[in-house]
Amino acid sequence: MKNNKLLFPCWLAIAGTVMAGVASCKKYVPEYRDALSAEAGFAQTAFEPVVGRTTMYSNVFSNPNNSSSYPIEFKIVNARRFNGEAAPELTDIFPVKVWKQAYTGLEKSLEEIEAKREVEYHNVFEIRKHSGDFVMWSSSSSNFIRCQADSGYVFDVEMSNSGGRRYFRGMRLMPFRERPYEPSNLNAITGQSVANGITPTYMVNIVGDSLKRILGNFEVDVFIREASPENVTGENTLSFMFLDKYYKPINPNKFALTDWDNLLHGFNMRMSDTRVTYDVAYPMPLINLPTRYTTADGRRARVRFAYSRIGFGGMRETGVIGLDFSIFQEGNWEIVFAFKTDNPKFTDD
Repeated sequence: MKNNKLLFPCWLAIAGTVMAGVASCKKYVPEYRDALSAEAGFAQTAFEPVVGRTTMYSNVFSNPNNSSSYPIEFKIVNARRFNGEAAPELTDIFPVKVWKQAYTGLEKSLEEIEAKREVEYHNVFEIRKHSGDFVMWSSSSSNFIRCQADSGYVFDVEMSNSGGRRYFRGMRLMPFRERPYEPSNLNAITGQSVANGITPTYMVNIVGDSLKRILGNFEVDVFIREASPENVTGENTLSFMFLDKYYKPINPNKFALTDWDNLLHGFNMRMSDTRVTYDVAYPMPLINLPTRYTTADGRRARVRFAYSRIGFGGMRETGVIGLDFSIFQEGNWEIVFAFKTDNPKFTDD
């Protein structure tokens, strides 16, 4: 019993020493910090968007094996013109329309479409804060943005998390001038026309009235252009016209098999002897989503004009002319199909 009394204080002393050691060790455990790996980076460092339209660059940031810890934040820093001058046009903010609800292509009015969009203010060129995706907004314009053949801009990107920050330096922005519609006959650098027009996407069984043969799509010029003020009947509209080889209007009613009510995602259709006009929302198509009004990939609007006639041998033939297109800027636009070599034959043989 005497020996136990002697040992008891010793054990207390040892236990106290161990606990003190543990407590002192806790003071020196390093704080956890996120990893910021040198393996992470951008697969694309030069960007050549077309001004006047919204262009997204997605999945350009690569983080192999999640070597850098999330959340990561990105921002553009030190944006400057190629000659080293400051570039306030890249740091100022401008209004843009952004989607707050999903567009489906089933909307029944312009009001329903516009209720799904709101105006926000953004830099014309920016990086998404958490994804590293880049966006050039449709508010950009060659009126204030330096476009090729100018050397454009240089900028750096800061990547950061709680582990620190890295910089990706010397990235490039070299925009092209506006091409407000596609397919385009405008030169990407000068913005000037390089051809009289474009051609229809396809033509089927369009027989020439005089030539008595099927016309090729190269025998029709298509003009996508801003409508003349005297033909403007709304705020944002799109009209279609057809011209014969003498540049006289063809009555749209001649294309009697056309589904005018569902030709495009437009509203308030009105037809005259010279044109058919719709109230629309731009850009067209509104987003890259396949709908009844677009190509299979949703990247372009698709219109189709058709009529039928009895050809040789008493066979009924359906003539079709179609165009896949995009228009990126708001306004009053018209698409004109001008027959060059012969007029289409609408009467029976």
